[in-house]
Amino acid sequence: MINRRYLRIKVYQALYAYWQSDSASAARIEKEMLGSIERTTDIFLALIQVIGELRHQAQLRIEDRLRKKLPTEADLNPSKRFVDHPLVKAIAENERIRVECEKRKVSWVGHGEMFQKLLREVEADEAFQNFLNDPEPTFRKDQTFLVRLFTEHVANHESLQDVFESRSIHWLEDLDLAATMAKRAIEGMREELVITLHLDDLERDMQEDHAFAKVLFRKSIEFGEEHEAAIAEKASNWESDRIALTDMILMKMALAELRSFDQIPVKVTLNEYIEIAKAYSTPKSKNFINGVLDKLVIEMRADDRIRKVGRGLLES
Repeated sequence: MINRRYLRIKVYQALYAYWQSDSASAARIEKEMLGSIERTTDIFLALIQVIGELRHQAQLRIEDRLRKKLPTEADLNPSKRFVDHPLVKAIAENERIRVECEKRKVSWVGHGEMFQKLLREVEADEAFQNFLNDPEPTFRKDQTFLVRLFTEHVANHESLQDVFESRSIHWLEDLDLAATMAKRAIEGMREELVITLHLDDLERDMQEDHAFAKVLFRKSIEFGEEHEAAIAEKASNWESDRIALTDMILMKMALAELRSFDQIPVKVTLNEYIEIAKAYSTPKSKNFINGVLDKLVIEMRADDRIRKVGRGLLES
């Protein structure tokens, strides 16, 4: 369900909490981590649903105008570019999203007035009018508009945030991650797949997500002391207690992942933690982490602690 990078971030946050507390319970923190993954998925689905809710309100608006006793020309011939647009329809009518939302009880029922107001705000945006009146529309331009609609009118909308806050006290820590997931899902849509809305974030089964996160969390702790000593040895002129906690955790995670998941290529794992370091650590961390891990990968390959199986993985 959730992109692997986001799962790594969730595990990183859980490990940070674990290693920051002298009395932390690994079992309790793991349970909280899995709950956070579930909440993030729910918010992600709810945010994606907003596009469909806006389309629904636009459809109702068109129908109401047609039922007027004295309809104007604009009422009789409204623009349907938004409600009929393939990108918007693909999101609004996606069967996988509908099934997941029903299963997880994610719904915007009872919030029609809020979406009416949001639709008016969207329609007042000059970009929306340009979208409706564009004489030479293209898939890329329309996708850019939809991303802008999401980032500027959905992701940070105060009324939507109020609803999330009423549902969970943890909403703020999960919303940014869920919003990033939703934005990337829209950006990842391709013209030839527009009807099926191929979303990587909806392709993976939730049980697999939980299994990945649990193994990574547990193995990072299990190998923690061994990996900390190895990292300190390879980090020239740095004692382990002088290495930033964020950097140490990310390197421990990377090594645990390299040893525990034999079908994830080495390069993929290293690149993922470098990218996470850019967001969660210091500007110089990525080079430091990359240098230390490169040395340890060579050593761990040599003593067979890192094994990769499957075609294309042996030299990765």
